[in-house]
Amino acid sequence: MAAFPASCSWGPVDGRAVRLYSKNWILLATILGSSMAFIDGTAVNVALPIMQRELGATFTQLQWVVVAYALFLGSLLLVGGSLGDRFGRRRVFVVGIVVFAVASVWAGFSPDVGQLIAARALQGIGGALFVPGSLALIGACFTDAERGKAIGTWSGASGLMAAAGPLLGGFLAEELSWRWVFFINIPIAVIVVVVALTRVPESGNPAAGRVDWLGGLLATVGLGGLVYGLIESGNRGFSDPVVVASLVVGVVALAAFVFAESRVHSPMMPLGIFRQRSFAGANVLTLFLYAGLGGALFFLPLNLVLVQGYSATAAGAALLPLIIIIGVLSRYMGGLVVRTGAKLPLVIGPAVAGVGFLLFAVPGVGGSYWTTYFPAVVAFGLGMSITVAPLVTVVMSTVDQNLSGLASGINNAISRVASLLALAVFGMIALALFSGALDDRLADAGVPQAVVEQLEDERVNLAGAQAPAGLAPDVTAAVEDAIDWAFVDAFRGIMLIGALLAFASSLTALVSIERRLAPRPQPSETA
Repeated sequence: MAAFPASCSWGPVDGRAVRLYSKNWILLATILGSSMAFIDGTAVNVALPIMQRELGATFTQLQWVVVAYALFLGSLLLVGGSLGDRFGRRRVFVVGIVVFAVASVWAGFSPDVGQLIAARALQGIGGALFVPGSLALIGACFTDAERGKAIGTWSGASGLMAAAGPLLGGFLAEELSWRWVFFINIPIAVIVVVVALTRVPESGNPAAGRVDWLGGLLATVGLGGLVYGLIESGNRGFSDPVVVASLVVGVVALAAFVFAESRVHSPMMPLGIFRQRSFAGANVLTLFLYAGLGGALFFLPLNLVLVQGYSATAAGAALLPLIIIIGVLSRYMGGLVVRTGAKLPLVIGPAVAGVGFLLFAVPGVGGSYWTTYFPAVVAFGLGMSITVAPLVTVVMSTVDQNLSGLASGINNAISRVASLLALAVFGMIALALFSGALDDRLADAGVPQAVVEQLEDERVNLAGAQAPAGLAPDVTAAVEDAIDWAFVDAFRGIMLIGALLAFASSLTALVSIERRLAPRPQPSETA
């Protein structure tokens, strides 16, 4: 295997080299590449209600549309970073973009929800290859003096693209087709591949060890088994042999993952890094807070479109204040950490986000956006903006400088795994809450028992459940009203759990984050 230089090799510093390998081209490739993942993650959620209607998908299948992508992205993210170090960051970045683009074409042309789920899994694999490569290429190709500004530019531009995701996804799904949510990736991918191959130099890590394939396999099997068991338990029950077997496989595989990471020569997640108290606390905080965030971003569009009657475009626009507040205030909060330390904002931020979750649980059915969901979105945005920059600071500043990239990758993977697990657990809880609330609402409305029995198979669709055909108009109205309010009851339960997770994040920061971070350990001579 060819040995790639640890940093970008620019060749002779003359006019030709500057024109050929302009660092602005590197920023363009990495920003557009990472934006594909950001847009896909936010846009798909808004399009879910339309996918459910057009594909006849159950709620469980909708979960898998999101989970299949998050599973492979989260579990293979660190493997993707290792592959870039070993085989060339640009090469692996480009391969990931191509895989993601091919999967996007497959997803856009999927004739049924089963193929869509499979395509989303392939998208996750592609994302795991190019997402870590985005920052790795910036880290390799910019000097220490340039890197901070470059990462700031990357973060700001990627944030703007993420902000456009819900609005773009809603518009495309409503005005054209949900399939265009995936097709939009194709022209972006073509630009990224051309720029990367012609304007981005290769780099790698000559000292990189072997790729931890065992760790990646065990993490994928463990998370997949656990998530499959939790999701299917809503339909089959926990006593079902398939559910029990899946959960057992998941737990055993995750236990084997921890054991393997303590034994292999080059682990993708070296457990020793968690001995640093603030680093471990920051990742526990991430696990709790991003679990709540993942649940909110999945269930809120379903509520807005299927219950509140928003268009897909309006549902996407409803989330814009959240992204704008984070984008505007995060830079300021990064400077505040220098004066106050990270502990105070990491205690306050998640607590404010918890208030946002509580406000999400207040609205019923109907009402103006500005008096129902806008206050919750603003509070949640403020809480996250207070939290994000200090959290990144703690993650990057409490480990040896040589491990800062690994630390960032671990925290990124944990945030994605948190959303993945939350989706499985929250889905199970939502099904139970919805079913119980629907029985109560139907009984209060005096709906005949025969109609209640006809609704049995529709419960798995939650807010997408349909009243049986041929009912009297007043009975149909009563059933539809009961379905809407039952989903609101379930949504409120999910938001209350999210609030508890956010407050748990705040408590974690209180007991684990140091008031003033110690100077970051410098790299050793042999590193």
